[in-house]
Amino acid sequence: MIMENCREEVVLSKPLLLPSFKEEQQRKCVGNAFSSSLNARERKLVCVTSGNSYLSSHIVRELLAGGYPVRVTIQKEVDFGVMNELLRDEEMNQLESVVVAKMGDLDSLCDAFRGCHAVFHTSSFIDIHGVSGYSEWMAFLETEAARNVIEACCRAAYVKRCVFTSSLLASIWTDDDRTGIIDESCWSDEEFCRDRKLWLAMGKTAAEKVAWSKSQEMKVKLVTVCPGLLMAPSFPNAHTETSVPYLKGGRMMLQRGVLATNDISKVAKAHVHVYEEMDYGACGRYFCFERVVRRLDEAIQLENNLKMHGQLSGGGNLPSSTQETDGNTNQP
Repeated sequence: MIMENCREEVVLSKPLLLPSFKEEQQRKCVGNAFSSSLNARERKLVCVTSGNSYLSSHIVRELLAGGYPVRVTIQKEVDFGVMNELLRDEEMNQLESVVVAKMGDLDSLCDAFRGCHAVFHTSSFIDIHGVSGYSEWMAFLETEAARNVIEACCRAAYVKRCVFTSSLLASIWTDDDRTGIIDESCWSDEEFCRDRKLWLAMGKTAAEKVAWSKSQEMKVKLVTVCPGLLMAPSFPNAHTETSVPYLKGGRMMLQRGVLATNDISKVAKAHVHVYEEMDYGACGRYFCFERVVRRLDEAIQLENNLKMHGQLSGGGNLPSSTQETDGNTNQP
């Protein structure tokens, strides 16, 4: 669910988080940029980081469909091949450029963002094959990348705007077994995450906090989108590569009633809608989910799809049936 106007509270009955080319054009590599010619459009140029990630590719697709000229960054030239698999040929041909820019290199990020109206930053660590070695070190890199992205937005983007992808994981993990509303004021406890080796949750929490702190310092207009577990495209078809790190601690999420899921295409649309509404006051954190997994049969469906048999449902101490709880991906 996306919370509107940055302050709206959602009361729940149970603990809960709240123009195409006619001719194909050949891409060329110039220095570190793969580029294709693109006629000027009315929409302003935006940049999407980590174009070889599952979510980024969907955001790029939504932006292109909306008529936006899009520049994409990747961290290594080899990532271009992965990105080419995620996007259709006609979509690749519509891109303004694909630029190699390492998240740890502030200058390369500034070069990549120069001339852009806004930046969509999704992630700095991509686990393409889902074997997830997401570790404490990766959480640190995620945080440092967030700092660099915001600073580069300030230095290079001609309008200082950033749409930053965080996660519901950044709000649900504490040691107090929350029974009240989980809303945009809630943050996961980093020490709790560290003690339980919930590295993705810790990384997303720390990175988002740094982004907010740095954006205030650098006067960058920031909104964050906090999605749940990504479906590909709908429940129980979770996206395997992103599910492994997200579901660390999944059994506890089920028991607490905070395992939320959402369709990847709707999450991508939410990013674009939030960006478009920044002209009209959109600000703050936006929670984004469609449903919450609470029933045993749903848990079994999800873990079977992910080949994680028994890792979520455990001893079966979940209700076998209950009224399904669906959220709405509201637009601001």
